Amino acid sequence: MNNQQQQQTYSTEALFQPYTLGTLTLPTRIVMAPMSRMFSINGVPGKDVATYYRRRAEKGVGLIITESTNIDHPAVISEPNIPNFYGEEALQGWAEVVRQVHEAGGKIFPQFGHMGIARPAGSLPHPEAPSLAPSGLDFDGNLVTDPMTQQDIDEVIQAFVDGAVQAQKIGFDGVEIHGAHGYLIDQFFWEKTNQRTDRYGGNFIKRAQFAVEIIQRIRAEVGPDYPIAIRLSQWKMSDYQATLFDTPEQLGEFLDVLVQAGVDIFDCSTRRFWEPAFEGSPLSLAGWIKKLTGKPTITVGSVGLDSDFTTLYTEGTGSEQKDINGLLERLDANEFDLVAVGRALISDPDWAIKIRENRTQELHNFTPESLSTLI
Repeated sequence: MNNQQQQQTYSTEALFQPYTLGTLTLPTRIVMAPMSRMFSINGVPGKDVATYYRRRAEKGVGLIITESTNIDHPAVISEPNIPNFYGEEALQGWAEVVRQVHEAGGKIFPQFGHMGIARPAGSLPHPEAPSLAPSGLDFDGNLVTDPMTQQDIDEVIQAFVDGAVQAQKIGFDGVEIHGAHGYLIDQFFWEKTNQRTDRYGGNFIKRAQFAVEIIQRIRAEVGPDYPIAIRLSQWKMSDYQATLFDTPEQLGEFLDVLVQAGVDIFDCSTRRFWEPAFEGSPLSLAGWIKKLTGKPTITVGSVGLDSDFTTLYTEGTGSEQKDINGLLERLDANEFDLVAVGRALISDPDWAIKIRENRTQELHNFTPESLSTLI
């Protein structure tokens, strides 16, 4: 515990109110952020994975968003122990995860992602598969492979759709599409990696077309009431200062096409949830997206911790607990609807219940060692 941690001055009860989205009601406003853990041996989530997610639901997390899962495409990922979302054994594992989270009173979405050119060539589990890139460009703008063909695009879209259909069949409460952090969908969004001249390239509206087609196709399969979330960010893993949008007006035009395609929830990924998204306003990215769309938004980024995740990679250090007064103040002002907690929930599965019961002195700090076990 550090000396910055203080008694809460805002009530935490707002975090523990139910939240209704269409036909889905979450028991609390706390979301478990999607975080890759790589404990699904050969892509199959086992009993330890089910227990890991259940523990958080038991202790007050209203919505679990799983670690990014592998859609059925050979170049999707770079590690063999990230969970698949295809194949009988993996799907049975996920069905058990859903059963346990529901039994504990929580709700759960799988996240579907694709690394695109962020996947190093020759990566397991399919080293023979070439990595995909919208225009064949890497993050430095170098031509490193062939641009994706229409067949490549169609195959990836179908894999996203197949995953969503399976999720609904298994009993997941909705799905999240990973459109952030420089993964494949975000590579289409970003002008630096998308120099296409067909319908998937051009201005930022046209660069959204790949995501639009994924969402439209999923919506057509799962029906009008099944929640679809998308995770968005300005920053990329290759460039923390990157921006897709310079003004709220640009952001609003971009969001409109995603809403029209069928997005219900926006998961707004930032490194620090309190930082203003644009000059001249204190509103965060989640705040702006809620203001511009009227849709539910999830805020995320260093909730309950005193430093962002980059310190883990740049300094090899963890983060200490910090009070959440600023978060509660913004939630009270309706800047966002849901609050995603990441590293604090890795190190302490009881984080939510301890916050609710004002047991802040019992909270665990996040350490690099927290990543080595699945508790």
